[in-house]
Amino acid sequence: MASGIFALLDDIATLMDDVAMMSKVAGKKTAGILGDDLAVNAEKASGFMSSRELPVLWAITKGSFLNKLIILPLAFLLSAFLPAAVTVILIIGGLYLAYEGAEKIYEYFFSHEHETEAPKLEKLSEEEVLSMEKEKIKSAIVTDFILSVEIVIIALGSVAAENLVTQVLVVTVIALVATVGVYGIVALIVRMDEFGAKLIDLNDLEDSISDKVGAFLVSALPKVIKSLSVIGTIALLLVSGGIFVHNIHFLHELFPNLPGIVVELLTGLAVGILMLLLIKAATGIWKKIAR
Repeated sequence: MASGIFALLDDIATLMDDVAMMSKVAGKKTAGILGDDLAVNAEKASGFMSSRELPVLWAITKGSFLNKLIILPLAFLLSAFLPAAVTVILIIGGLYLAYEGAEKIYEYFFSHEHETEAPKLEKLSEEEVLSMEKEKIKSAIVTDFILSVEIVIIALGSVAAENLVTQVLVVTVIALVATVGVYGIVALIVRMDEFGAKLIDLNDLEDSISDKVGAFLVSALPKVIKSLSVIGTIALLLVSGGIFVHNIHFLHELFPNLPGIVVELLTGLAVGILMLLLIKAATGIWKKIAR
């Protein structure tokens, strides 16, 4: 009886060692997309009133956890019984990400020519502000879902040769680390100014170290937020381009002499422009029919 228990504990210890080792491998392979995930979600989670930043971020985080609960079992089932469907899902997600990246670029260069002055938050009712928040939260959760699919699939591919239990544990660990790590860092970014203000008020001394650090954090936040918009757009195009390049052999071999990151960016941009044109054309036709 005792020997059986010790044998079981030994098996569990061996399994945990395997999971830890394979988690490191999967973590290295998903590190790039985790960086993209951080940039995209930090940009998505910014732009709210200070008092609403953490509640909105918590709502997005809960949505991210729900995404993982949906994605993980489906990924394991599809990988086991219908592996071709995984690639199809990735391609569809890539089309969405490419479109969103191209739309951001279009809005930056052209949309302002036709827009009137944007309504200020103080002129909006509480219901309108909450509605705007819900729309941005919804958009962030949808984007998180697509990025989460990519993270899970890459992690799953890195342990494809392992047994089912190891696959489940490793991919689950990567998914949890991705959610907690990414949104933990996002929370630190969006609260930089609040932390800086507390440092400034820490003592009554003028021009102290805490004052200098606090002032730097407060002044740096707007620049960080603006840069996140650019980084997030580039990340969307890189992630989408990476999906196409890694899953469509023709694109993978199209420009063998160019660096991979350049090929992925150009591919994401080209697909995004195509999707943007198609959707705008379809929207225009639909409006004419609706009239």
